[in-house]
Amino acid sequence: MNIAFSSALKSLHLNLDRAGNWLAPMTLRLFIAWEFFESGLEKWQGENWFADIQDRFPFPFNHVPATLNWELSMWAELICALAILIGLGTRLSAIVLIVVTVVATAAVHWPADWSTLSELAQGYAISNKGHGNFKLPLIYLAALVPLLLSGAGKLSLDAWLGQFFWRRNNR
Repeated sequence: MNIAFSSALKSLHLNLDRAGNWLAPMTLRLFIAWEFFESGLEKWQGENWFADIQDRFPFPFNHVPATLNWELSMWAELICALAILIGLGTRLSAIVLIVVTVVATAAVHWPADWSTLSELAQGYAISNKGHGNFKLPLIYLAALVPLLLSGAGKLSLDAWLGQFFWRRNNR
């Protein structure tokens, strides 16, 4: 019985590994695409409020006009979200969205004042209660890093194009 259980467990692990190569990156891509496309659409349909926080943008974005920052952010969120959704240029799109997220965290979500780690930890929240609210941007970064490091996965245009060009170059 122990041998049968061990064999079943190995088979389960093998099947989960196979499915993971397809589904794990796709799950991250769907999550990231939804979140960033939604944010880009809000900018598309909304009023530019970046002028109100321009002084809080990190270098070099604090030297870029607020209108251009708004446009860059909006188009990066819309285009990179779609690219990540279909798995095309995933690593480049992940880098762009990491930059957008870091800038947004510095300008909007990071606490204005903190002197201890316990004060900073109060900003690890969804809503800002006077201590910042960097929980969601941190979650986005945690989802973007695997896409940057490992790519879009097997169910993507990146993988399909890679196979197409690999086969073509090895003939």
